[in-house]
Amino acid sequence: MQPDKFLSVEGVRMAFGSSLILDSIDISVRKGEFVSLIGHSGCGKSTLLNLVAGLLKPTAGTILLAGKHIDGPGPDRGVVFQNHSLLPWLTCFQNVHLAVERVFKDRLKERTHAALELVGLSHAEYKYPHQISGGMKQRVGIARALAIEPKMLLLDEPFGALDALTRATLQDELMRIVAKTGATVLMVTHDVDEAVLLSDRVVMMTNGPAARIGEVLDVDLPRPRERLALAHDARFMELRASVLEFLYEKQAHRPRLKVA
Repeated sequence: MQPDKFLSVEGVRMAFGSSLILDSIDISVRKGEFVSLIGHSGCGKSTLLNLVAGLLKPTAGTILLAGKHIDGPGPDRGVVFQNHSLLPWLTCFQNVHLAVERVFKDRLKERTHAALELVGLSHAEYKYPHQISGGMKQRVGIARALAIEPKMLLLDEPFGALDALTRATLQDELMRIVAKTGATVLMVTHDVDEAVLLSDRVVMMTNGPAARIGEVLDVDLPRPRERLALAHDARFMELRASVLEFLYEKQAHRPRLKVA
């Protein structure tokens, strides 16, 4: 395994029937790197993430994590979706513990407590999902994914359903967690600011069908990153503008003219 190819997506194509969704996708992610996928709706971002998660199998091509072929879901990948997917009849602790007991044989309670502490939810361990806010539910989802100690964290618009202030708070929390754990992250997002704020690289996808990798932007902002400091940072604005230019000029959705 090459150090710059901890995750390696090589020549991947994905078709559903006669519809080609992804065409000739090549991406590599370094260990400890945070990479975001961004593009217009329908470009196959979530499909690509689901392929890395092992929830789908590619029509062609190869996906490797730490040198091993991905041929299905596994505990080496922790996945967090936009919908937290917590079991409502279980407490926060039990939701996380359920994932832990499927992977480990020892220190189950200790691992569960540690994961919830990492996301700042020790005080809510024994509350049920209906007793906590949407932001807290997503924290439980992140704790559940981290508790299995995955090699890679996969995030599919994890904050997309949250209000702006809660979203900002959880973005800051995610930066803290990633810095502490050294996690390798692949995230799908529609939010340009989120992609630039969180990522080491932003992978921009062309419009579907048959989407490809359009451009890759290196985010050379130093870490740790402070939201308020970056609000007026010239380099942040320049990077943000590069993503916007790709999405709204190079990949603009043009209205189709009706022929009389």
